[in-house]
Amino acid sequence: MESEKNGCLEREEGKSCAELLEKLKEQLCSSNASVRRQAAFTLSWMQEDGLEILKAIIFGDHPESTKNAAAYGLRKMRGRMKKLALDVFKEGLNNRDSLIKNVCSHALEMMGEADVKPAKKKKKAPVKHRIQDVPPKRKPRGRIALQRPNPNRR
Repeated sequence: MESEKNGCLEREEGKSCAELLEKLKEQLCSSNASVRRQAAFTLSWMQEDGLEILKAIIFGDHPESTKNAAAYGLRKMRGRMKKLALDVFKEGLNNRDSLIKNVCSHALEMMGEADVKPAKKKKKAPVKHRIQDVPPKRKPRGRIALQRPNPNRR
């Protein structure tokens, strides 16, 4: 009898938890910055579920403000989840999207892990070719030899 009650309670808790996670995900995409940050902070306390949602926001197709809020939530993770959040940021540094790279590098700087950045590739200086044997387009004007002034001219 008790196992039946426990099974029903677990299903109800699972539904309410899923509803809460969906509500927080919607709030994370809000236009209000305070609501976004509060939702991200709340997700940071939800262990694996929160980590998965925040990671999906960072790597998904969302605006920069939403990605920054998700990065805030990942930065606020504690305990064993902090290492997983760092791994998410390191993974983001290797992403093709420049927005994701910027958000992740900024988050690592905020966490004091700035030395984790991969070395940037140095661009080679362009080779300057000297053109030596090409004649100029215009011929330089030479001085006209001085002639005697015209006697009729003043």
